[in-house]
Formats: sequence, structure tokens, C-alpha cells
Amino acid sequence: MINITFPDGSVRSYEQGVTGLQIAESISPALARDVLACGVNGETVELNRPINEDAKVQLYKWEDEEGRHAFWHTSAHLLAEALQELYPGIQFGFGPAVENGFFYDVLLKDGESIREADFGKIEAKMKELASKKEPVVRKEIAKADALTEFGAAGQTYKCEHIDQDLEDGTITTYTQGTFTDLCKGPHLLNTGSIKAIKLTSVAGAFWRGDATREQMQRLYGVSFPKKKMLDEYLVMLEEAKKRDHRKIGKEMELFMFSEKVGKGLPIWLPKGTELRLRLQDHLRKVQTRFGYKEVITPHIGSKNLYVTSGHYAHYGKDSFQPIHTPEEGEEYMLKPMNCPHHCEVFAWKPRSYKDLPLRLAEFGTVYRYEQSGELHGLTRVRSFTQDDAHIFCRPDQVKQEFLNVMDIINIVLTAFGFNFEAQISLRDPNDHEKYVGSDDDWARSEAAIVEACKEKGLSAKVEYGEAAFYGPKLDFMIKDAIGRRWQLGTIQVDYNLPKRFQLEYTDEDNTKKTPVMIHRAPFGSMERFCAVLIEHTAGHFPLWLTPDQVAILPISEKYNDYAAKVAKYFDSVGVRATIDARNEKIGRKVRDNELKRIPYMLIVGEKEQTDGTVAVRPQGGGEQCVMSMEDFAKKINDEVAEMTKDF
Repeated sequence: MINITFPDGSVRSYEQGVTGLQIAESISPALARDVLACGVNGETVELNRPINEDAKVQLYKWEDEEGRHAFWHTSAHLLAEALQELYPGIQFGFGPAVENGFFYDVLLKDGESIREADFGKIEAKMKELASKKEPVVRKEIAKADALTEFGAAGQTYKCEHIDQDLEDGTITTYTQGTFTDLCKGPHLLNTGSIKAIKLTSVAGAFWRGDATREQMQRLYGVSFPKKKMLDEYLVMLEEAKKRDHRKIGKEMELFMFSEKVGKGLPIWLPKGTELRLRLQDHLRKVQTRFGYKEVITPHIGSKNLYVTSGHYAHYGKDSFQPIHTPEEGEEYMLKPMNCPHHCEVFAWKPRSYKDLPLRLAEFGTVYRYEQSGELHGLTRVRSFTQDDAHIFCRPDQVKQEFLNVMDIINIVLTAFGFNFEAQISLRDPNDHEKYVGSDDDWARSEAAIVEACKEKGLSAKVEYGEAAFYGPKLDFMIKDAIGRRWQLGTIQVDYNLPKRFQLEYTDEDNTKKTPVMIHRAPFGSMERFCAVLIEHTAGHFPLWLTPDQVAILPISEKYNDYAAKVAKYFDSVGVRATIDARNEKIGRKVRDNELKRIPYMLIVGEKEQTDGTVAVRPQGGGEQCVMSMEDFAKKINDEVAEMTKDF
């Protein structure tokens, strides 16, 4: 017999070799019908995988990310199976599950291509195959046999993957129907639960992400266990199109991109810059209360700085290539992260235990190389600004500092009406090689995060293998107005970078000690946060934040001087106003300013000029009224004061 421990701490005994499905059946028939995959000691596996020793087990349904991942992973294989039948001679690349569905990279023979017009027949073939409830069969295979099998099938890219990336003892295949794929899993037991399928787009993708290699086609799709879920998802997609931050950003004149400047390099226009600076001011006020000091560091750094930190070894391929100085022979890099620079600030002069905690903050712009096909508006860029801070503290201060950062993130995110959940990202228990630092340091830092969450009463999901290479972290996920999840703020505990930089302070007993470092970014990055905020609000920002609170619309050019007088008064009392002085009909002005999502439009004509009033029209219509300039300005400032009283 073996003991199975469930997430609630309860323990049941089962015969050795029991499967996840059998465990679910022993609990309830309803659970057995709904369960999709099984977690065994932190690893997600199929429901028919035998469990041969005591284990911590979690059963995943559709509501769980792990369950959806297995569902969509099998759907990716189902897509490939359908394509194999429809397009003989097709070559397959990689086909994983992703956050919202799945994709498969493929290359058709003789220069053929798949178009959106072909989606219908592909979806129909997928549904036909799914209805057969084909079992998904896992098999461990030797490298030589894998090369023979995929070579015989003419799968050039699979053979390259086997030859270059895989070793004996690590290779598994999954077969459903006539389709076999290289894969680590996990998968569903069969295809029968895949009831609703939608291919969403097709794009180009270089093999292995290498622009010098062949360009394949990447087919994206999504699937569900019920048609109703797909229908709801498609409605959400339509709403997402309306909220696309790229479209709204253009309408509101917030940011732009220029091919001449370079791909993935956003340029903030005046109104977008106002928005960003106001966000930064919001965080500055909060973090100043918590004792942070702001610094500014260069946009480049010596390559050796990132070699010392370990970032070059782990992320060098994701950075821009080093810059070589022509005479001195030195190598510099565009700054891919701020933390090594802040380590050098700490090391600048001797530090005492009395100096700690030292909290250094910076709105630091960093640069990462992203494949051009992966760039997307402000959410995936090559240049972005982190609201970064690094806290250097004694080991006995770690927990309290971590709690303080959690308070900051709570203040910052709730100001925008976000509901958030947390994820504790820990080391992969089966692969310590990709992390730096001692097991003891990792145990201490992981324990500090878990204890802090318990003390705050924050229910946080634990994810193994998601830690940074130098330490565990607590990530904050928000749900936007249409239910999408975004990862924004993060806190990381790091015992390793201070050691790599040989940082030290003089302790109370006059001995030298190494500080602990806490990395922290409540927004995550200004670009990504602004994109999420735009889509969450559909551009209707809170009154305290929006670049323009008021648009003054003269009925004709005769009243431009009065509009200027109103704007000047508003400026003197802190109300942000813009004038639409174009020689256009008032209806056109109203429509155009509606698109700019300005909260209030003030229409002024002869009567308003005579009486010293403004005709107030709220964004989107609503109740209209006439007010004096003074009363309206007070209304705006009172609304802002009420909104910002808690931060």
C-alpha cells in the first residue's frame, strides 16, 4: 500500500500502481468524469500513469491551469493529426499548449500554404477525429529508434530535434490514431472530451526562432469541452478586439511605433507620457512612504557586469549583442536588467547593519531582444521601463520587508480596481542544475515567501519550475474586465546576487556579513501595465489618471477666446483641459472627442460666454447640465480627491 496526500492535507491509502483516474473514481463518479490530469509531487502527468510510492497528489479539472494545459496539448496533437490527413507530406515542427489554446508549426510541401479559408475543413476533420475517442498512448523510446521512426516518416525537423536536443532515457512519444509525436506530455486519456474547436489565426514562424532558417506556418487554435464555452470565448474575443490597446492607443494619441526607429521600440506621445508620468508619480508617493531612495543608472553596462551577475549565462541569447569599443577593446551591453547596477550602488561605500534595509528604486529602461514575430504592441517590446527596486537587508529583516512590498503592491493595484491573485514560483524539484545558489539559501528564501503569504492571509498558488534562476518569487496576476489573466507585479527573494557581487556589511558584532536582496516591481513594466490598463478600462481611465479630464468645445470660432479663458482658469486650479478649436460642427467635435475617451466635454457658446458657465456633457452621454466654471472645477477636484484618498 502507498499513502496519497491531497492538497487539503488529508491522506488515503491505495494499492501501489494506482492511477490518478482510479483515485478520482474512489472519491466520486462526478470527479472522475471531470478530471483531466493529475499532479504527482508537483509534476503533471496523465490520469493512467501508475503511482508506485507515497506521493502528494492533486486532481486537475478544466478550472485548473494544469487541466486546461493537458486539454490544449492534446488538441495541438489533434490539429497535427488532422493536418497529416489533409496535407500528405506535411512537415511538423513544435506544437505546444499556450496560455489561451495551442499552436502547431508546420511546413507544407511544394510551397503550398494554409489560409484562413481552409480553417473550416481543418476544424471539421479535427471534430471527426475527436469523435472517435482515440486513446492517447505514451511510449518511452530509445534515441536510435526515434530517429529511425521519424526518419521513415520523412519528418526532417523532428529528426533534427531528436539529434540535437534529446538523449537516451528522456524520449517519449504519444500516439493517437495514425499520428505519433515526440512529446513530454501530459495529455488526456483520449480525444473524446474535445467537443468544440476553433482555429483562430495563422502566422509565420521561423524554425527554432532562427531568422536564418526556414519559415514555417504557425496555426493557432483553441478548444473546449462544451460548445457553450467556445461561444462565450468568441464573444470575449470580439470584446477584446474593441479593447485592443494598439487601436485605442492610436485613437487617444498615447504612443506610436516607427519602422525607422526600429521594431518593438515604443515612442510615447505627449498624452501617453503624461499618463506614464502620473503612474510613476503614484508609485513614487507610495514607495517614498516606505523609505525608498531613487537612483538613475546608465542604459548600458560592461558585459563583465552581467557575467558576474549570471544573467549573461542564463539570458545572453535574449539580449542584444555586445557593443565593442573601437580602441579599448571593451565590451558593453544594452542594459537587459537593473539589478547588477543596483548591486554596484550598494558596493559603492562601506555599509553597516545600521544602514539596512537599503531600498533603491529606479524607473529603469532595459532592452531585450525579441523575435520580430513575437512583438505585440506594448505587451512584447524590445525596450521597456521597469518600476524596479532592490532592497538590501539583513536575513532577520527579509520577512518584514517582503510584507511591506506586498502592502505596496496591494495599494498600487487596487487603485485601478484590479482584483488580483498570487502565485508562488519555486524551483523545479527535479532540476536544480538551472539555478544558482545553495540548497540552504533556496530553502530560506522559499520559506520566507510562504510565511509572508500566510501572515497576510493571501491564498497563493504554488508553481514549481517558475522561479528565477537566482531565487523564488511571488507573482501577482490580475483579471481584467473581460476575464483575461495578466501577470504584472513581482517580488523575488535573492541570496545569490549579493554573494556573486561580494556585497557585505559590518554587523553589530563587527563581523562582515552578506545582505539578502529583494527584487520588486509592482507594475512589472510601464509598457505592459499601460497595455493591460488600456484594455481593462477600454481607455476610460480613472479621472485622477487620464491625460485630459476635460475637452472644451466652442460652438464656433467666435467663442475660442472664451474657451481659452475657461482653460486658463482650469489650469490655475489643477484641472487638465484641452480645447478643440477646429472649425468643425459641434456634432463632429463631440464624436471625435468621444473616441479620445475624455471624461467630460464642455460645450461653450454665446449663452455660456455671457453667463460665465459651461454646458457639461459626460463621456458616453449621461445627464447634461450647465454649471459655472468654478462649480465644475470644484466637482472635478472633489471627485479626484475622493478617488485618491486611500493612496
